[in-house]
Amino acid sequence: MRAVRCHRFAALDSAGRALPVPSPMRDVLSLERVPRPMIVRHDDVVDDSDKVLISTRYAGIQYPDYLQARGEYQIRPTLPYTPGMDVAGIVIDKGRNVPDDWVRIGDEVYANTALCPDGGGGVGGLAETVLVSSGAVFPIPAGLHLSFVANVGRNYCPAYHSLRVIGDVGPDDLVLVTGSSGGVGMATIELAKAMGCAVIAGVSRADRAASPTSAGADRVIPYGSDGTSHAAFKSEVRAAAAELGHPSGVSLIVDVVHGDLFQNALLSCIRPLGKICLVGFAAGQRPIRPGLLLIKEAMVVGSLWGRWARENPVAFRRNVNEILDFMVGGVISARADTVFPLEDYVRAFELFEGNKGRGNTVISMTGEELSSDRSKL
Repeated sequence: MRAVRCHRFAALDSAGRALPVPSPMRDVLSLERVPRPMIVRHDDVVDDSDKVLISTRYAGIQYPDYLQARGEYQIRPTLPYTPGMDVAGIVIDKGRNVPDDWVRIGDEVYANTALCPDGGGGVGGLAETVLVSSGAVFPIPAGLHLSFVANVGRNYCPAYHSLRVIGDVGPDDLVLVTGSSGGVGMATIELAKAMGCAVIAGVSRADRAASPTSAGADRVIPYGSDGTSHAAFKSEVRAAAAELGHPSGVSLIVDVVHGDLFQNALLSCIRPLGKICLVGFAAGQRPIRPGLLLIKEAMVVGSLWGRWARENPVAFRRNVNEILDFMVGGVISARADTVFPLEDYVRAFELFEGNKGRGNTVISMTGEELSSDRSKL
């Protein structure tokens, strides 16, 4: 079978030191022939009795997959490895202990490799066949195209976890989302609106407003990259919050940017006893000064849904099923924004290399290509 393989990290040398100039993605990734996984059947205790074998139709690629290939993600896989956490495909075999009421051969499923005991931070998805633990597999409701679920883990799981598990938001809340034109940002907007919240979307530049607007944001405000822009953003968010019925500030900030924006603007936007949920730090890490946090009695909380999911598998499965139900019911948009055939996998990574990734980016194992924004297969 074919799989995308990474044999060295783009931003690190062989000793793990940062390179002065990172290698381009196309120099560290390759499409290769590798042995096809299979279900092992024997009477020993070490077998694949709880495994599911999936013929991959679509695999999601997002910014964390790009960071992982650079060697800059929180979890660094052992080289060589196959990137990709999100898989959508068809069950072609299963272990003897996987009951039919869990999944059947021929079922269309979504699989999240990060939920496997050996998931390594969510890798292995960019392959034509994938072997995963049964607990990582979720049947897809009828009527939902496989491509639309190929980014559930990278995009919708951190968004849902931040909103529901950490933020505990409801219809009376106002949510501010940074990096809102990206995959997690757009998913957060959609899910927050599905939960009844009002949403202010922050974008780095005004020309990136179309995606969060289409996702349902009530206001879209650019924050720029310098102190002057951050100050203007802070003022505009406060005004927008008041217009939306929240004069004391936003209830929850889902922040994927951090950097100077956090101290320059975000701390001033949160309401007393509000929460700031850190999902990422695309603009870099900065020390957090506690002054405004103390005055506002606000909380800064890290969001790492994978650990919680492994420790709370029943609740996590319920959360994923609610996301899928939202898609089937049209409460959130079921979509694949950009689709590349497997042969052009490197173009997907280059989207994020060039900071051009928007929404749900998908690799098709069956040859489709779709590069127009917000389109469906």
